Amino acid sequence: MRLRNITGSKDVIAQSPMVVHDPKQYKGNWQKVFENSHPVRIEIGMGKGKFIFQLAKLNPEINYIGIEKYSSVLLRALQKMEQEPLPNLLFIRMDAEEIAEVFGNGEVDRIYLNFSDPWPKDRHAKRRLPSAAFLSRFQCFLRDEGILEFKTDNESLFRFGIEEADRAGWKMVKVTYDLHNDEKMSVGNIMTEYEEKFSAFGNPIYKYIIKRP
Repeated sequence: MRLRNITGSKDVIAQSPMVVHDPKQYKGNWQKVFENSHPVRIEIGMGKGKFIFQLAKLNPEINYIGIEKYSSVLLRALQKMEQEPLPNLLFIRMDAEEIAEVFGNGEVDRIYLNFSDPWPKDRHAKRRLPSAAFLSRFQCFLRDEGILEFKTDNESLFRFGIEEADRAGWKMVKVTYDLHNDEKMSVGNIMTEYEEKFSAFGNPIYKYIIKRP
C-alpha cells in the first residue's frame, strides 16, 4: 500500500535541493542541470527509491532521475538520500501523464518501469505505463534505439505489456518469466522494495527489455 498522506511531506519536498521543481522548464537541458554530458536515465514510479539509488551509486558516469507521483513516497526516498547524497541522482514529483513535457527529443538514454500500477480495469488500460499510449509518449524523448526495462510480478500486466510493445512497433530484446531463476537476465539485477517483498512470497518476477523503433 502506498503512503499518500504524511503531514508535511509536500513542504519537505518543496524545500529539498534534491528535488527538481518545475521540471518542464528544463526540457532539453537536463545535462546542464547535472553540469556534465553524461547520459540521462529515468525511473518512472520509483517508489521509495532503493532501485535508482543503487543504480546511481554503482554508475557515477550516468545521470539518474527518479520520478514519483506521491509526495509521501518521495519523502521516504529523500530521507534515504540525506544520509548519502549522490551528485548524479535527482528526483521529480509528478504524474507520468506529463512526462513528454519534461524531456526533449532524444534526451533520455534509458527508461525503467518497476512494479507499475496494473490498473486492472479495462477502461483504465491507457493508464498502464507499459501501454502503447505511454510508449508513444516515451518515444518522444527516448533516444533512437533507446532501451526500456520493465519488471513486475503481475503476469496479466506483463503479457499486456508484451502485446502493447509489439503493437507499437518496439523490438523485444530480452524477456523472462522468472527473472530470479534466469541465469543470464538475473546477472546484475537490482531488486526494488516491492521485488524483495513479492519474491519472498514465492512470486515469479517477470522482466522484458525492449528497444524503441
